[in-house]
Amino acid sequence: MKAVEAMGKIDEKGQLLLDEPLNIKSESRVKVILLIADEDELDPDDTPVEEIKASLTPDLQEVKEGKTRPISELWDRIEHE
Repeated sequence: MKAVEAMGKIDEKGQLLLDEPLNIKSESRVKVILLIADEDELDPDDTPVEEIKASLTPDLQEVKEGKTRPISELWDRIEHE
């Protein structure tokens, strides 16, 4: 058996709804183990894609405008810490 991780939710009928389709051979037999998060649990992998894209947009704009620094500056700062 091989493992595939997927995120989803349980609907009001108790059915599992996956966020994305699985890229596996149709009609494969599977074993399902559910890990259910507590209400107050925050999973850092649950950040919506739209939010991630929005946070990267200003940085990408700076790169396009040539507002970058050489990586050597970063290494110099790390070495002095």
